[in-house]
Amino acid sequence: MTIVKRGILIGVVVAGVTGTIEAQNRSVDWTQWRGPNRDGAVASFVEPKTWPAMLNRKWKVDVGLGYASPLVVGNRIYMFARQGPNEVMLALDADSGKVLWRTGYPAPFKMNPAAAPHNEGPKSTPVFANGKLYAIGMSGIVTAFNATDGKQLWQKPASKVATLYTTHSFSPVVDRGLVIFHVGGHDQGALTAFNAETGDVKWHWDGDGPAYASPIIAEFEGTRQVITFTQNNLIGVAAESGELLWKRPYVVPFTQNNITPILYNQTLIISGLEQPVVALNVVKRNGKWDTANVWENAGVSLSMSNAVVARDTVFGMSSRNMGQFFALDARTGKTLWTSAPRQGTNAAIIRAADVLFILKDDGQMIVARANPARYEILKTYQVADSATWAQPTISGDRVFVKDVSSLTLWTLN
Repeated sequence: MTIVKRGILIGVVVAGVTGTIEAQNRSVDWTQWRGPNRDGAVASFVEPKTWPAMLNRKWKVDVGLGYASPLVVGNRIYMFARQGPNEVMLALDADSGKVLWRTGYPAPFKMNPAAAPHNEGPKSTPVFANGKLYAIGMSGIVTAFNATDGKQLWQKPASKVATLYTTHSFSPVVDRGLVIFHVGGHDQGALTAFNAETGDVKWHWDGDGPAYASPIIAEFEGTRQVITFTQNNLIGVAAESGELLWKRPYVVPFTQNNITPILYNQTLIISGLEQPVVALNVVKRNGKWDTANVWENAGVSLSMSNAVVARDTVFGMSSRNMGQFFALDARTGKTLWTSAPRQGTNAAIIRAADVLFILKDDGQMIVARANPARYEILKTYQVADSATWAQPTISGDRVFVKDVSSLTLWTLN
């Protein structure tokens, strides 16, 4: 550039700006439900000095029905959705939204009439690992895909299920060569670990039916465990063998357990509809596993909207008071603040550094500070014209939003 000769200072400023832009645009992979670590947190994020008045819509593509979150791997987007009678896996170019490949299979499904507004799914977010994608459809069809070209690698047939409200809404997890699903329908089916390469069953536990919540992997006292809600319990099973280690009865009214447990240090934070937010320890006494409460907060309750932890603060949306945002001290459970009531029915919350991206189910996205002292809104954007039940995906300065049938890329610059 000719202006370089006009002084070193200008060159330094340009380099600094370029560095900031590159840092903001750096791709951050989002490979599974709730992100890289399954906790709703972005690994790295550079907050803009000034939040724009409007986000920039780069593209919008019709991808099909469903509530699966978009996955980001490098410069590819992977979407799991329904197109007509088929469930499909799609790969899209992140820059343009162009479909790179599409693989589908027949998956007829009839919704319970009471759940018709929520459409025929799928509602489970797939998981990406070692160049492969793993997904479960509405009727329980489990499929492994090659992420490069979409080739179907192996598949397990649908289970015998009744017409349900959301059926398979939990999202699978991959751990040490195993991909773990809770297959089967209402009141049946096993928590099952498949060999990720071959689809062979490594172990299964059939002590309870599936819930809508998704599992996490945690290690307590040297034992690696799959922690998950089932239909009537919170359980921990040995990740290697599927042996039941502990079980804590947990039943919520009107719906299924639907909150993914949060791991904070060595403490699990759980909740459910009309249930308090509870922190508990998983301990082994006299050779037997058990759980023990650390704290309980009955003033707020989680349902459908998963919380996040920023430093030592839990941020979430309570299902009480017709939707109310809150912050709790993660160490003690003390309520730090609550927002005004009537905020909405559902919100997907992503933490990016010290920023919260809060996508409500009406398509409104609130950007707020992860502030333990008060509810601090930075900006509000409208990012969809139809319902947004899927979690958004944040990667660099890119925000991917899935509404009822479309996927949109918004950028911050």
